[in-house]
Amino acid sequence: MPSTPPPLQPHRAAPGAGAAERAVVVLAFLYFFLVLASYYVLRPVRDEIGVAGGVDKLPWLFLATLGVTVAISPVFSTLVARLPRRRFVAWSYRTLIAFLVAFFLLLRTRDGAAAVWAGRCFFVWLSVFNLFVTSLFWAVMSDVFRTDQARRLYGVIGAGGTLGGLCGGLLTSAVARTIGPVALLLVAALLLELALQCMFALTRRVSAASGTQRQLDAAPVGGGALGGMLGVARSPYLLGIAAFMMMFTIGSTFLYFLQAQIVSAAITDRVARTLYFARVDIWVNALTLVAQMGLTRRLLVSLGVGRTLLLLPALSVAGFLWLGCAPVLTAVIAFQVVRRAGQFAVTTPSREVLFVPLSREQKYKAKNFVDTFVFRAGDQVGAWSHAGMMALGLGISGIAFAGVPLSLAWMMIALWLGRAYARLQQSEAQATGAGERCP
Repeated sequence: MPSTPPPLQPHRAAPGAGAAERAVVVLAFLYFFLVLASYYVLRPVRDEIGVAGGVDKLPWLFLATLGVTVAISPVFSTLVARLPRRRFVAWSYRTLIAFLVAFFLLLRTRDGAAAVWAGRCFFVWLSVFNLFVTSLFWAVMSDVFRTDQARRLYGVIGAGGTLGGLCGGLLTSAVARTIGPVALLLVAALLLELALQCMFALTRRVSAASGTQRQLDAAPVGGGALGGMLGVARSPYLLGIAAFMMMFTIGSTFLYFLQAQIVSAAITDRVARTLYFARVDIWVNALTLVAQMGLTRRLLVSLGVGRTLLLLPALSVAGFLWLGCAPVLTAVIAFQVVRRAGQFAVTTPSREVLFVPLSREQKYKAKNFVDTFVFRAGDQVGAWSHAGMMALGLGISGIAFAGVPLSLAWMMIALWLGRAYARLQQSEAQATGAGERCP
């Protein structure tokens, strides 16, 4: 893989640390809290629909998810190209809210066949929703924080999302039996609207503090509808990020399908399965929150971005080995919880820092392409590879062992990407000296 970094954009001047920075961090924390709370209210509903519909149908749902992602990617890129930041974020979130209301009405149908298809459509839509809202959040963050701030603050900001996910899971566990799973869609819609209001408040604050940010907020990003895909294809550095994402997603899909097989056999009641998935989310978010508040910043500052990227691939090698030797519910719960917590607390902040020095078009379009299309393409590779291995007669242990060489390849990509980022940082220092950019 070539190692030439993409061209850099100059840093934008902005206020330093202090009250102004703390106020923006609080708003970013609350913004991410509400975004992930809205998703985690819905995640157990989606996962239960996936298991209830049959594990053998999941590859087709993942294929449909990729198709929807391909369809909306150029639409989003066009919005980004033509509208200022506040407007295209508002259009994006309120479109998602409208879909939530529509699915609330569809999933209440008493027609059995219609309910099945509405559930499948909801599974696909929510699988796009979770990537889209998270990618858009981090793109906004990379637009207002500079690199050194990202290393210091992304762990704390990420903790806002983790706390939101924890509260969303707790809310689902508390009210799922009382109001029913379908009513949770309206709760999620309200949370997403509140998240949008936090984005408005954050944008007003950074614009008031920085003349450059006012210009950025008022100006469309520009470029074309295919800017994301072309940006990745033309940049070896972005191709490295895409390869890292692909390996992560394939491994996650293997684990998701293995979990679905084990849970389907071990837990037969549908409400019990919904509660199981909600409780796993609670454990994941609780562990993530502890790590983000005490570990993420230390790792990014002391180890650096490159070495921190290596941690989750190394853990995955050990986890797939363990699951292959012990394919039981306890093992899949422990591996899923630790892996997802490591993803949110360590890998996601590290990977998001990689985008900070890039151009605005790369941050919004190329990043969205990687976070949605590449992610879902990895789903497809993982889903159909899992189906193929099952057709060849491999059981849960055999498929788990197949995740070991995959995780080793992921480690190699992480090592390359860490070195490419270090070169990018050196070039940035030479090109901009002490120039700064932040709210």
